Amino acid sequence: MTNEKGIPLKTTIYTPASSLASPLKMMQAMFSDLWAGRELAWRLAVRDISAQYRQAILGLLWAFILPLANTLVWIFLSSSGIIAVQGTALPYAVYVFSGSMLWAILMDAVNAPLQQTTAAKGMLTKLNFPRESLIISGIYQTLFNAGIKIILLLAVLPFMGVVPGWHLLLFPLGLISLILVGTAIGLLLTPVGVLYSDIGKGLPLLMQFLMYLTPVVFPMPKAGIAATIYIINPLTPIILTARDWLTGFPSESLPGFLLVNILALLLLAGVWVVFRLAMPILIERMSS
Repeated sequence: MTNEKGIPLKTTIYTPASSLASPLKMMQAMFSDLWAGRELAWRLAVRDISAQYRQAILGLLWAFILPLANTLVWIFLSSSGIIAVQGTALPYAVYVFSGSMLWAILMDAVNAPLQQTTAAKGMLTKLNFPRESLIISGIYQTLFNAGIKIILLLAVLPFMGVVPGWHLLLFPLGLISLILVGTAIGLLLTPVGVLYSDIGKGLPLLMQFLMYLTPVVFPMPKAGIAATIYIINPLTPIILTARDWLTGFPSESLPGFLLVNILALLLLAGVWVVFRLAMPILIERMSS
């Protein structure tokens, strides 16, 4: 089949057989769609970013305001004696501010797959396009918002008495890790979240609770059950390593950081397969 210009069009044949019956063909199709969806993903990301900031008076500052507000709240609680915080290697204001920024990036990555898929329900039911473009678009938007946060954070750190050293060159790896882990978690929740809006509504509450079990605003406990929870929390080495590299400290959590990223890659590969297998069912449910 060709178009009006005589250019051959791609023909897709759908059969009732499961894609899992031919793993190699499925993998080839997955990476083919991933590559084919890159341009659409870019256009979707540009559209969404423009709409997001064009309709806000403060524009790009919103990427910075929310983590700053969280920092000010915890500084007030600590300085007023309402809560007692153990000593940190960094000034507490820097510790909380950098942790809040990194956590905000992780949350953006977790939310992106579900938000993008939910927002594209109309497209999914009417158009045939690579579904991977929705995932890539979410990653693009997360990277854009993360870039704003990091640039502003680096501009503020010297005024807070912290000058990043050469370890800052490693920080992009920490940023990629945050987005990798967040995207894997978000994609895992997407198929269920599309069917049941409770997932999207409850996710911010869950992430807020999880933040208190991660060294974002509290330092690592020295002993007790809290120390055990912090240690076994897979997000702990991600936040600690990214913060260390950002603020110029050598990372002491590198083995855990590497292990979590390997597991996140395996999880992402698995949930990507689930996402592809679930999309036809989800689209049918959306259309009904």
